[in-house]
Amino acid sequence: MSSDPAINVTGARQKRSSVLQGLVSRALARNLSCLIVPGPEVALAHGLDVSATGLRISTTPRDASVLLIIGELPEKMGDAVAVLYAQMPRPRAVLMVGAEAPSTLPGADISSGLSQEELTEAVGRLEHALAEGAFADSPEDFDADVLHASIEYVCPMHPEVVEDEPGSCPKCGMDLVAREAGESTPEDGHDHEHHHDHEHHHHHDHEEHEHEHEHCHDHEDQNQHDHGHDHEHHHGHEHHDHHDHEHHSEHEHSGHDHSERDHGGHDHEGHGHGASGFMSMIEVTKDLPRSADGLQMDWLEVPFGPVFPGLPGGLKLTLTLDGDGVTEGQATSLVGMTTDGAEGEGSEESKEMDAGTFIEHLSSAMPMAPVSYRLLACLAIEKAAGLEDDSENAGTRNGALERERIASHLGWLAQVGRQLGFAWLTQRASTLQLQVRDADRNRLGELEPALRALGTRLERTPLLKSRLKGIGILPIDSSDLRGPVARAADEGGDAWARLWQRLAEISASLELIRSSGEPELPSLRDIGDVSGTGEATVDTPRGEARLSLKLERGKVKSYELDTACSHHIDLVPKLVEGRELGDALLAVGSLDLSPWEVIS
Repeated sequence: MSSDPAINVTGARQKRSSVLQGLVSRALARNLSCLIVPGPEVALAHGLDVSATGLRISTTPRDASVLLIIGELPEKMGDAVAVLYAQMPRPRAVLMVGAEAPSTLPGADISSGLSQEELTEAVGRLEHALAEGAFADSPEDFDADVLHASIEYVCPMHPEVVEDEPGSCPKCGMDLVAREAGESTPEDGHDHEHHHDHEHHHHHDHEEHEHEHEHCHDHEDQNQHDHGHDHEHHHGHEHHDHHDHEHHSEHEHSGHDHSERDHGGHDHEGHGHGASGFMSMIEVTKDLPRSADGLQMDWLEVPFGPVFPGLPGGLKLTLTLDGDGVTEGQATSLVGMTTDGAEGEGSEESKEMDAGTFIEHLSSAMPMAPVSYRLLACLAIEKAAGLEDDSENAGTRNGALERERIASHLGWLAQVGRQLGFAWLTQRASTLQLQVRDADRNRLGELEPALRALGTRLERTPLLKSRLKGIGILPIDSSDLRGPVARAADEGGDAWARLWQRLAEISASLELIRSSGEPELPSLRDIGDVSGTGEATVDTPRGEARLSLKLERGKVKSYELDTACSHHIDLVPKLVEGRELGDALLAVGSLDLSPWEVIS
């Protein structure tokens, strides 16, 4: 898509009267809001200050006019991005930074490089383009396969009962629940398949948690299926012949009050197990586990992410809720590397990479810790080439590694601020992260008082301690813990201990930088045209990462990568089980998972 301001943006709205069009277009251009994908933490890791460009950062697609995509998105994120774009109200635009638009989107309205200067210039062009082309006589329609999911209805107790329409099970009388065609049904008999495969945004303020499900369609004279809600919500009945019509339906759950459930017109009161032949709900639920409060509720399986405020972008967290309690959970990465073609001998020539290309590939695949993985690749390749340890450049390499550790921990603090609603923490930690990221040794010394002051303020914030103390305590049988998670295990092993461990590591890293050389990006020494095998380990900000590889005539033939996050993500089920929803989300966030560093 051309960035020429004279051309209407792909998400232009149906043209109205010229006076109204001009007023709305100029007003919109002066107050652009953006939804950052995969998340604000990725923009900060690239050194981008989005707020400084004049864009207002939004946490929901319904309040965003710009979809700001940072870097290359893996294929698994394509459907999620398409749904987010469909939820945004017109006029809307796609701003791509450092990559091409995913195939599931219509294209980038404006593109830029991965630098603050280029991003600022691109935002200026976008403002001009929207001011001139926010409306069109024939706005382009947007459609994607993910917006047309086929829905079928299944009995939670009898998975063989599958119908095309809502109703009740002829065997037990239970309401049939919706699922996408082709999905599997749980075999454990639990009534928790109220699954509307969506991105579910839970807003929580400390002790209060509420569920908000909003469903909004904006057809805009084009019969378009814009899903205007905070989460992916796929329905099979999408083709409503409405014009300029917006349909809202809200379903709020507060506490454990599910008494006013809509059973599709079927009155199940008085269903006994005698004359009617139906099982009563007492019989159906008698063997199911009880919530912590002793109440038995319908179980609801809810996905959070992969774009969710307070959780890492690219992480999909699926929780089974019993009221506001979590009965079970699972986390998966939609952006992590796969082992396909990475492990083993790799017989295909296309799997080979020049050593320099491999280093760039690995570091770019890990945007949350590119220096660490660049260093890891350099060390493993040099080992395979038979080179001795690089004592001459060790100081500068270690300085760059420790500087990244400080910046990464500050990024995690900013994420904690987003999750808890501490705007001051998010703003202060983000500002320091951007200042630390490329700072030289002298500048880091100048920033040390501000870093220590941040720690002092955190210590004096009583609400912070009350929210994190006792949250996310590691199970006794936890194994293969690494990095801050492992080092905090002996100090209580909860979210509060992990916070203080990371603050302690910031201070330790400052000390190491003072005694090392000027931080410099690791570069590969001359290895020649050699063959061999090598292994290396680097303590990344999230824990030890290990790389072993095989060189053949200077090319990386095969490799195996083991990361801390690949193991820490397995802690999620035990950390969330039996917790209230807000506490479960905090527990997951305290692990500082980088979905990019989860190898599957």
